[in-house]
Amino acid sequence: QVQLVESGGGLVQPGGSLRLSCAASGFNINGHAMGWYRQAPGKQREWVATSTYGRTDSADSVKGRFAISRDVAKNIVYLQMTSLRPDDTAVYYCNTVPQRNTYWGQGTQVTVSS
Repeated sequence: QVQLVESGGGLVQPGGSLRLSCAASGFNINGHAMGWYRQAPGKQREWVATSTYGRTDSADSVKGRFAISRDVAKNIVYLQMTSLRPDDTAVYYCNTVPQRNTYWGQGTQVTVSS
């Protein structure tokens, strides 16, 4: 059974940093495109960043501030977030790219506020 467990969220002041982790079990992230997604209150879930076969990509809203990476040996995907802004407040999820409905985890809450 595939499980993706996100962690590392919290409350941070504007301009701060956080590193999110996504631990995968039941499948090997090596050979899969992996992504981070987020859902802000009252909004639809949106794509944030992708890591695939040595390449990364990110949404314009986070480009230059967020970086996705993976540790294949640990089967973990990371999202390093810097220069956080209040509009980054959301629940953050990881999933494959394209996403698979049965892989959604509980997510991790990130709140950016002074």
